[in-house]
Amino acid sequence: MVALGQGTCETAAVVVLVCPVRGCRRPLARGAGRLACRRGHSFDVARSGYVNLLQPQERQSARPGDSVAIRGARRRFQARGFETPLMDAVAGLLSLAPTEAVLDVGCGEGHHLAVLAARFRCEGHGIDISLAAIDAAARQHPGLHWIVANADRFLPYADASFRVVASITARRNAVEFRRVLREDGALLVIVPAPDDLIELRAAVLGEGVMRDRVADVVESLAPLFALARRERLRRRAHFDAEAVRDAMVGSYRGLRASQRGRLASLGDLDVTLSRDALLFRPSAPRSRRATRPRRDR
Repeated sequence: MVALGQGTCETAAVVVLVCPVRGCRRPLARGAGRLACRRGHSFDVARSGYVNLLQPQERQSARPGDSVAIRGARRRFQARGFETPLMDAVAGLLSLAPTEAVLDVGCGEGHHLAVLAARFRCEGHGIDISLAAIDAAARQHPGLHWIVANADRFLPYADASFRVVASITARRNAVEFRRVLREDGALLVIVPAPDDLIELRAAVLGEGVMRDRVADVVESLAPLFALARRERLRRRAHFDAEAVRDAMVGSYRGLRASQRGRLASLGDLDVTLSRDALLFRPSAPRSRRATRPRRDR
């Protein structure tokens, strides 16, 4: 079995990867530069340290995941620290020991997972369908563990592997979340609050629609999870023109030409950053039945 325990923990958790080939699901063992199961399915470990477990039939496109422009916008925005106070508040909702592990599903380039792993000195695992994003995450945060896979279909980890599973403005797969979460674990879901970026959305989209996503999230996770805590995390920030563009490009896809024009003309703007942080506890036994994840934006 692959005991991925070389991360930031003082005493490592034991998280076992399992073969993603349909009908297999046997534990993966580490060999020379690769992982393999007893049935002979093998997967190379990339030079940067990640493992690509994405099956050909699970690709949504030739290059699944977010575009280069979206990833770049998010990277620049996060690097300037606009989300740091929000992530500090998110970390304050959790409790993790150095011997425990957290999984970030839809982790992108790994910024949020790195914050949580550093805060608790625990073992961090990130999964995303984008090879480019995971490669960047592995290069930036080599002490953590990174997997390319389609989390909509299957999370390639053994049952009850994680103390915390996180979905931070990402898709959700309730059945798989429940399967890999410990009985005493917690599911953290972060979604944009109704007033998130409202000034920017009004300026670019022409309307500041207040959409509350919490009820939809709770419904999508029932009956496997029950909401235990809800917090509204909110702050105001001053964006210069670059931050305005990066916040919008990193959050919204497919802007029309008129909207792109309005975005390009904007200068400095005071903007609301607002998230609904939802902490769930398991409320039903695990099931292996597939489920359709939900999309936030």
